[in-house]
Amino acid sequence: MNLIIDVGNTRTKLAVFEKGALKHLVNISGDEVLGAIGVVFKYFPQLQKAIISSVGNFTPQALELVSSKLDVLQLNKDTLVPFVNKYETPTTLGVDRVALVSAAAVQFSQKNVLVVDAGSCVTYDFLNGKNQYLGGAISPGIQLRYKALHTFTANLPLLSPTPSTNIIGNNTQDSIHSGVFYGLVNEIDGFIDHYRTEYPDLTIILTGGDAHLLRDSLKNSIFAIPNFLLEGLDHILEHNTQEC
Repeated sequence: MNLIIDVGNTRTKLAVFEKGALKHLVNISGDEVLGAIGVVFKYFPQLQKAIISSVGNFTPQALELVSSKLDVLQLNKDTLVPFVNKYETPTTLGVDRVALVSAAAVQFSQKNVLVVDAGSCVTYDFLNGKNQYLGGAISPGIQLRYKALHTFTANLPLLSPTPSTNIIGNNTQDSIHSGVFYGLVNEIDGFIDHYRTEYPDLTIILTGGDAHLLRDSLKNSIFAIPNFLLEGLDHILEHNTQEC
């Protein structure tokens, strides 16, 4: 049984996996981490090992608590992964993208896969049928687009993300919603179309916190997998256990 710890910039996810199946998941703020880890240990005494993926702040106290109970793998540039990394600057590749590609490598073996992660940024990551990661793209996410319109203009309001039902906005708020929402939908569909010109048998995975806002509006056929990143971290942990 594995403990998966995904530390973001503002939130941390704690997940428990058993034989590849998600058994427990909490999404918490930084000041709740120690207590949440204690609760996980209480209800899952069978836990044996953990992986920590961090782009934010995972405190020394939290690391000490987990390390005192479990064998811990901290994901970094030297961690073994289940794919061949062809990225030109592998040391700059984010651990979140590494985890997503790992999930694609294990769950969609020998397929051309494009993983679209709709979070703070929208990332596009491509794994070919030879299990080679070639790279992708990074674009502003929904929240960033709303904030940019507000921050870098004099009069546009800051709005909360809302799926637009009408591409023609007949007031300022609806125009912003339409521009942000359909702009991103068309961007994602456009990326998929470009990839499909070279890889017609492409498999598309949509994941991330804003995936639910986008999935029903995309024209392309996709697999929407909410916890794909966490599944990838579990695969990496198992991969490193097998290689030891």
